[in-house]
Amino acid sequence: MSGLPVAEITAITHCAEIPVLDEGEEAWELAFDAATAVVERNSVPLDEVGQVIYAGSGEWDLPLWSPAAKVADELGIARAHCFEIVNFCNASTAAIRTGMDAVLTGWADYVLLLLGDRMSRFIDYTDPDSKSLFNFGDTATAMLLGRTGEDFRLLHTATRTDPSWCEFYSGEREEHRAVVRRRGRRPGAADAYVENLSALVGETLSALGKSADDVAHLLINHSNRTTHERLLDRLGLPRERSVFNYDRLGHMGASDPFIALRGLLAEKRLRQGDLVLLLSSGFGFSWGVTAVEYRGA
Repeated sequence: MSGLPVAEITAITHCAEIPVLDEGEEAWELAFDAATAVVERNSVPLDEVGQVIYAGSGEWDLPLWSPAAKVADELGIARAHCFEIVNFCNASTAAIRTGMDAVLTGWADYVLLLLGDRMSRFIDYTDPDSKSLFNFGDTATAMLLGRTGEDFRLLHTATRTDPSWCEFYSGEREEHRAVVRRRGRRPGAADAYVENLSALVGETLSALGKSADDVAHLLINHSNRTTHERLLDRLGLPRERSVFNYDRLGHMGASDPFIALRGLLAEKRLRQGDLVLLLSSGFGFSWGVTAVEYRGA
């Protein structure tokens, strides 16, 4: 569709296929399925869920609509405050901080946090200049925030935005959808990612009294493999302390670090007390780091 050679596209996607929603499917449905699994796994009374937060791009399945409220209604959560947080692929860090503030101040016993976008729909595959976005795929993540019974203890969050990049990417209306376009050819985006994320990691480790040697796993948005590897080199972390899913998945939005985290759990690669850093980034440009400690066996 783009007219680009396959090799040029797979240099970005790293795989031949990426999961995307079909025309008859909606992103909130995936979020609902994930939320159902999380609520059932933790046996949480629905009337104790005080907030339902849906985080992502703000371009939901319908305009001027609350996917958080829709999922809550389908689950039978009737009294929670349901709302959305828009920070693109950095929305996970912002949402975790917001939800945990509610838990720790007593506003909510539990917060149900949902991540879900139909990112593939934003991409114009006929536009060669959009090739850096061709790895965008569709998925959803659900997590439960609470004060007790947690698998992971939240240790610290850190976020920042460089607003000078706010117009590097932006959307425009095209027929019945919004598409993302790159505006101009300003160099240095990869450098900005490495500089800002490494600074936030340093800030986080300093706040915790830790060093890079104490990091068991660093998990990051899978938007660019080269940038991922550069960041690990900058921090002095070996490749085996991160997760690389590029060969089987594209960039699944804000869910990338949590897909990696779930994989570590399934593979029993986590040990009690492990320090895990979840890194996020998104249009704007914003970056975030969430530090958690694994509390499982």
